[in-house]
Amino acid sequence: MIKRREFLINTGLALGALAIAPSFAFESKKRAIGIQLWTLRDTLPKNVKGVLSQVAKAGFCEVETFGYSADKGFFGTSVRDFKMILDDNDLKATSNHFDFNSMIKDGSTDLVQNYIETANLLGSEYVTVPYIVSELRGTTGDAYKKLALQINKVGELCKAGGLKLAYHNHDFEFTKFGSTNGYEILLNETDKNLVDFELDLYWVVRSGNDPLQLFKKYPGRFTMWHVKDMDKGNPDWNAEIGTGTIDFKSIFAEAKLSGMKRFFLEHESNYKPNPIESAATSFNYIKKNLI
Repeated sequence: MIKRREFLINTGLALGALAIAPSFAFESKKRAIGIQLWTLRDTLPKNVKGVLSQVAKAGFCEVETFGYSADKGFFGTSVRDFKMILDDNDLKATSNHFDFNSMIKDGSTDLVQNYIETANLLGSEYVTVPYIVSELRGTTGDAYKKLALQINKVGELCKAGGLKLAYHNHDFEFTKFGSTNGYEILLNETDKNLVDFELDLYWVVRSGNDPLQLFKKYPGRFTMWHVKDMDKGNPDWNAEIGTGTIDFKSIFAEAKLSGMKRFFLEHESNYKPNPIESAATSFNYIKKNLI
């Protein structure tokens, strides 16, 4: 029979080990499930207040914005009013997709400063580069190196403004340039103290690459994810999480290696006729099976 003193010592050691090195499963219970609002792009611009209320009722507590305009705010809703709607629904905009193409093209920083002010008004952590047009990303490895320099400059501005910069990928970044590709060039040429990466898991897999290999080669760089599944019948389409071909369980198991701090569900194409119900279905799968 184990003596009481030995039991307490052993139990204390076990609890201490858990405190020192908690498993991802333990940590993830505290993780928020976010949603990239592009998922609701057909309905949000028509009814910002109503759709954000639906987002909260579905269980989400974090959002990533899109569609901001310095003139019109978020679909005609001012930044302060948008923040009030978020607060009323216990939602937080932790990341924002802003259009950086004009800044990268002409080097002007005025719009970037506006983005930083907007993100800070929302209480965000991240400003995110969502998409670079083809004329700016170019078709050579050198063009991606020049792009990395511009992204570093944005990262410096964001850091000075108390924010973090992230870069969101599609599939074109994985175009090969000799023994490397555009995405690896961005990872290698950007300053890890200035630039994080928001890894879109669907687009990585769609491009024929493996997220787990990226985690191993660049540990800690992918602090945010976009989580969307790939349709079994047509890989150009998305599917509700858990109904497609992407093995999310193995990916989520390596969240610590990735450096992932938060993730956002996204339905980019081919979602069900009712987008919020479809998002709720994916939310429930994530909550039940992945975290």
